[in-house]
Amino acid sequence: MKQFHLLAAASTLAIFHAAPVFAQSAPAQDPAAQQSQTDAAAQAPAAQTGDQFVQEDVVVSATKTDKTLLDTPISVDVVSGARIQQNQIRDLLDLQRVTPSLRVNQLQSSANTNFVIRGYGNGANNAGIEPSVGVFIDGVYRSRTAAQIGDLPTPRLKRVEVLRGPQSTLFGKNASAGVISIVTAEPSFTTTGFAELTYGAFNEFIARADISGPINDTIAYDIYSFYNRRDGYFEDRGTGIAENERNRYGTRGQLLWQPNSDVKFRLIADYDKIDEVCCGVVNLVNGPTGAVIQALGGRLIPNQRFPDAAFYNVPSTNNIQNYGVSLQTDYTLNNFTLTSITSYRESLLRTNQDSDFTSADLIGSNRTNTDISTFTNEFRIASNFDGPFNFLLGNFYFNERIRVFDGLRFGRDFRNYANGLAGGGIFPGVETGILGFPPGTFFQAGQGQFNDFRYRNSAYSFFGNFDLELIRGVTATFGFNYTMDEKNVSSNSFTTDIFSTLDFVAIGNGLIRNQGIAQGVGTALGLPAGALATPQQIGQFAALQPAIFNQISTGAAAFANANQANPAVNPLLALRPFQFLPPSVNFPNVVEPGRTSDSNFSFTARLAWKVTDEVSTYVTYAQGFKASSWNLSRDARPFAADLPALRAAGLVVPNLTTGTRFAGPELADNFEGGIKAKFRRVAFNLAAFYQILRGFQSNVFIGTGFALNNAGRQSTHGFEADATWNPTNELTLNYAITFLRPRYDRFPGAAGPNGQPIDLSGTVPSGIPEVSMTVGATYNKPLANGDRVILSSDFQLDTPAQNSDQFPGFIREFQNWNAAFTYQLKNGLELSVFGRNMLDQRTITTIFPSVAQTGSISGYANVPRTYGGTIRYRF
Repeated sequence: MKQFHLLAAASTLAIFHAAPVFAQSAPAQDPAAQQSQTDAAAQAPAAQTGDQFVQEDVVVSATKTDKTLLDTPISVDVVSGARIQQNQIRDLLDLQRVTPSLRVNQLQSSANTNFVIRGYGNGANNAGIEPSVGVFIDGVYRSRTAAQIGDLPTPRLKRVEVLRGPQSTLFGKNASAGVISIVTAEPSFTTTGFAELTYGAFNEFIARADISGPINDTIAYDIYSFYNRRDGYFEDRGTGIAENERNRYGTRGQLLWQPNSDVKFRLIADYDKIDEVCCGVVNLVNGPTGAVIQALGGRLIPNQRFPDAAFYNVPSTNNIQNYGVSLQTDYTLNNFTLTSITSYRESLLRTNQDSDFTSADLIGSNRTNTDISTFTNEFRIASNFDGPFNFLLGNFYFNERIRVFDGLRFGRDFRNYANGLAGGGIFPGVETGILGFPPGTFFQAGQGQFNDFRYRNSAYSFFGNFDLELIRGVTATFGFNYTMDEKNVSSNSFTTDIFSTLDFVAIGNGLIRNQGIAQGVGTALGLPAGALATPQQIGQFAALQPAIFNQISTGAAAFANANQANPAVNPLLALRPFQFLPPSVNFPNVVEPGRTSDSNFSFTARLAWKVTDEVSTYVTYAQGFKASSWNLSRDARPFAADLPALRAAGLVVPNLTTGTRFAGPELADNFEGGIKAKFRRVAFNLAAFYQILRGFQSNVFIGTGFALNNAGRQSTHGFEADATWNPTNELTLNYAITFLRPRYDRFPGAAGPNGQPIDLSGTVPSGIPEVSMTVGATYNKPLANGDRVILSSDFQLDTPAQNSDQFPGFIREFQNWNAAFTYQLKNGLELSVFGRNMLDQRTITTIFPSVAQTGSISGYANVPRTYGGTIRYRF
């Protein structure tokens, strides 16, 4: 009932919202005119010819050539820069408010954001995993979520395109689930600019400024800068520091050189930095370990979903720097356009987290330093024939190097915590009594595990698209992509956690054997039943009765060998769950080469029919591919199949566990049909699809690290629809919906709680709502004095969905209402007020097993209600 009421309220409020495909008119050739049109999009909802109202054409570059949305036969959401500005969409995390097929999850740090399209997506929490959703900014591939974008540069932003389904034949790298393409405006040959200041809840302060203009008749420039800070809304009652803050800034410069109408060079350089305390974690289930933590004096807020507070002893810090440069060259030669885009980028990530999420000093530090350097080059040639045939051919080169160094250290309280979990059974009894170690050896503060991974990836891709108009209005398209991808990875891992290096099977064997000898000698000496002979008695008996002693010793050894792995006989095995950081085998080695080499040919076949000037339809079969991904984390373990060879080579270390080094490629198939229509006051798009993903690269947190493996087969079918209606010249209404029916067709051996394998075959993947939709409108009214008022709103609804594959029963549902009011003066000054999540609807976006706390569950909550005002000046 609550959902119905909120939906009804949202429908009533739909007089305030902008359409998801309401973008800009077709671009003019002159960059100054192009910028003028971008500004105009913010001013007027549609074009008018005399008394005839006509919705603006939406221009997209999803097919690497500019076309109207009506003539683009793929499923794509287009969000204009004007709408992004009006609706206070700050970054890609906010973009899901207006694109129902897209989900964006903020995880444990500012560098970990996961993009999901149609229920498919990965790439967070592990630098070795490239996302299945590719992100491109002005044609440049951003290979990791941390390297993407912390600010959408409005109003220089022209549009954001969200391409749904596999796009491998259009984009050269990893687009098996979809693409997010961000397109910004070129520098203008007319001096333009803006400056804006925003102040809002939690002392939010945002400053943005941009200026663009000519240097001479052939060269223009653009400089954009931003600063974004906000106090944290999540209270750390242990350190007194507020978490979930914002503190980021950056700058972006462009140069455009257009010596003549046929040649154009666009140089872009950017730098941005994030220095934030993030991200706060709440305790959803306080398991039996909570009592041990509290007994040590640790504090936590148990079993609460939205306290926006916790007790930590170390703030979770994030220091991220991104910078890079790109050069795009466009050359028109008769009926051909040649385009080259070359880029070099670096990302430096420094994070530390209080991973136990309590005030007890269990995890002293959990630091990760990641350095990423990426070089890309794309070259393509596109034809522009007047006849029925046109083509696009291109190649893409990618070279990336990554170094990850991470270290997890025990804190001062972990020794007593581990002993408490073991019921006091580790020390002094086992530590000094049985094993003979000096007191204080196990779980010392500063002990831990440390990993140094080096990763090199080279990839080549050749792609093409061929369009042939068979008869008037009917076009057949064939696209292909051939990719070769090679990765070379090495590890240098070691552990200083002495307790985790102990082989309790071998140690237990000795204890069982010695006990058997003492018991056998005691019986031979006639000691009371069950009495054990002393070492002195054993020595004397062996000297006096060597034959009998050999029989006793042989029998005890045989019994020990047979029962060393039996927990009922070997009591030390009960301590294995407390070996949190076992050692591993470094690679490459004689068994594991530390290399993957993948190649793939994928294709797209499409038939499109322009039924009338207002209606088009299409049917498509498309394949997608993503190469192998490597596990660059402390849970990178040898495959079980390699264990015999490692043992034969003498490389097995004590207490070695198995897992995965990498996950194999992802392969996607998409069957899709759609219809698009655009009339004077109404436009709509509808797509139905059946999508299959084989080998989905699943990366799941299991309590002490991440398990990376391939799902056998995952499929989803559904439809996407959006509609735009202008009942009056000033009012634009819209509705967008995505319906999904996902399923794990085959997924045996999935990672369950604490790493135990489970079979998810036949189940519904978590985190994917069956229905996602947005409704809303924009009322854009010019006044008689030349000023303008704009009232806009959007309402987002996700139906309930299971939050985690590991913990059935945790349900996520979401409702989000946002609104803004802007008054534009004719002199270029604008005043705005806004509210985000105005109903203060809270939800848990992600849940996971608490670190080294069996039975406890933690999670991340969404942002509470915020509000503020903006003053902006354009010139």
